[in-house]
Amino acid sequence: MPIYHKLGEIPHKRHIVFPNPKGGIYYEQLFGAEGFNSHSTLMYHVHRPTQVKEILNSYSVKPKISIENNIKSLLLKGFDVQAEDDFLKSRKIMLINSDCLIGLSAPKKSLRSYFYKNADADELIFVHKGKGVLRTFLGNIPFEYGDYLVIPRGMIYQMDFDSEDNRLLFVESFAPIYTPKRYKSSSGQLLEHSPFCERDLKLPSKLETYDEKGDFLIKIKKDGMIHELIYATHPFDVVGWDGYNFPYGFSIHNFEPITGRVHQPPPVHQTFETNTFVICSFVPRLYDYHPQAIPAPYNHSNVDSEEVLYYVDGDFMSRNNIKPGHITLHPKGIPHGPAPGAYERSIGEKETLELAVMIDTFKALLVTEDAMRIDDGEYYKSWVE
Repeated sequence: MPIYHKLGEIPHKRHIVFPNPKGGIYYEQLFGAEGFNSHSTLMYHVHRPTQVKEILNSYSVKPKISIENNIKSLLLKGFDVQAEDDFLKSRKIMLINSDCLIGLSAPKKSLRSYFYKNADADELIFVHKGKGVLRTFLGNIPFEYGDYLVIPRGMIYQMDFDSEDNRLLFVESFAPIYTPKRYKSSSGQLLEHSPFCERDLKLPSKLETYDEKGDFLIKIKKDGMIHELIYATHPFDVVGWDGYNFPYGFSIHNFEPITGRVHQPPPVHQTFETNTFVICSFVPRLYDYHPQAIPAPYNHSNVDSEEVLYYVDGDFMSRNNIKPGHITLHPKGIPHGPAPGAYERSIGEKETLELAVMIDTFKALLVTEDAMRIDDGEYYKSWVE
């Protein structure tokens, strides 16, 4: 994240002796992205962060593909995904390409019996239902309904939930997830035309530091496998850190919509980007104010990207029979637009209360078996009058 932040105790200069008051020194670890050419954080551990005592099981979590070359628009009933006690078992991949994985999760229990690290991908978790705390070795972030949580690859974390009724949308990106470049100055500050600013971000706080030895289970995702390792010291033993590479939160409710006299194109809703896909937030907003404006989106062709919409709450004015938790996929190659009647009935309306997350990928998405289990089977016909 291109904003400087620090927590805990750090020495006045990098790569010098930092004495531990109990004896010895603290151990540095550089937590960086894209080699040494992008954002990084320098942290200080009580113990060496390299002490692997044992490697236990390794098993595949690669999703099973149902449709490789898809031309069919789909509607997935997301709340039909079965809730699971275990955090990782609850994660069901719906759509996939070589750049990202898009999935749903309904964990019933907090992730406390082990630690988790995704060594391949940045993770973005959208909280549709649930409240709790994201716990990491760089500090904690409270979360609630409507929060995006951005977790850089390599981050060791756990998640505490306040109840068993949790619904999450998640994206695993093999390219780093950033805020859009056009919102920022050359030095990374969010500019005045950005629909959010640094004040809106939820940064890590309450650094947990444990000086403990023992057997600590970490599950690491790498190349579609989960590897179970036993570490000799508690992963949350960081006494301080500073830098630019850390997890953060952002509430969709703090996204300030950009409106105009006529219908605005989807890029005005953009919230995150990678070099292979974008993520947008559709939030309650006033409609277009030209006296002859048609507020519903015009029909458009998906030529260069696949469009995934996750419906969160509100009226979903451009579709018919859409409910919270539904996912629609509009694939490359065929145009799509408002459902029959939606275009016309939007005329004269003054506002929408919709809340949705959109993911547009530049490469085609494969459809998994888990996705087809919750497909309604009829959505692709929904434009027929």
